[in-house]
Amino acid sequence: MKRFIILAAIMLVCVPALADTSELAVENSIQSRIDNVGTTLLNMNRIPRRIVFAYTKKEKKALLSLDKDLTRRQVVVYDGLYQSVQTDDELAAMLAREISVVLKSYSGIWGGTLDSVQVALGSKKFETVADKRAVDYMVNAGYNPLALIVFINKTCPQKRFDRFSRHNLTSKRLARIYEYITYKYPQYLENNDYVNNQYYQNFLLNSILNRRKLEEKIKNQSTEELKYE
Repeated sequence: MKRFIILAAIMLVCVPALADTSELAVENSIQSRIDNVGTTLLNMNRIPRRIVFAYTKKEKKALLSLDKDLTRRQVVVYDGLYQSVQTDDELAAMLAREISVVLKSYSGIWGGTLDSVQVALGSKKFETVADKRAVDYMVNAGYNPLALIVFINKTCPQKRFDRFSRHNLTSKRLARIYEYITYKYPQYLENNDYVNNQYYQNFLLNSILNRRKLEEKIKNQSTEELKYE
């Protein structure tokens, strides 16, 4: 009986400790993966700024939290969003997009603080520029830019309107990214590694009208800016 009591006591002490150790190992592995992909993006794009990557299991908070992340010159990867990542290409898509935003914190007055607030407040034009820059970062680092379409299609809901929003409709973002890749990096569409990806297939399904507009633009050799839906 005494042995049983002693064994039970040991189990009560050791099992939680082992669980904590296992959880810590998983978090360290995720952090290492993020650091590796993030640093590859920085180095291959010759970005002369110091940016730290931080993984957290906390939930992403509101605007003020985002501004704090920007002024610290760091990319914070929240677990809820990380769970949507399946491949290193998708992780690169997430990080490349955030790097393009954090770089704004290095420009402007007050050590970039004002620009950080402007980014946090949002701007449709800046959002489009940041998406295109993320595509460039990915290609330069050897990642497939179509993963950005997959990642956004999985993680960004479609709002009803964008007239009074700080952000573009997700469908418009995806259409512009697709157009940018079509013109600048067509090889990724000609040899499409994502053609059988279910999320990419879903993008093709819900972007038929926008892609038809692009086809007409290419056919007519037009230079006009398309009004996507």
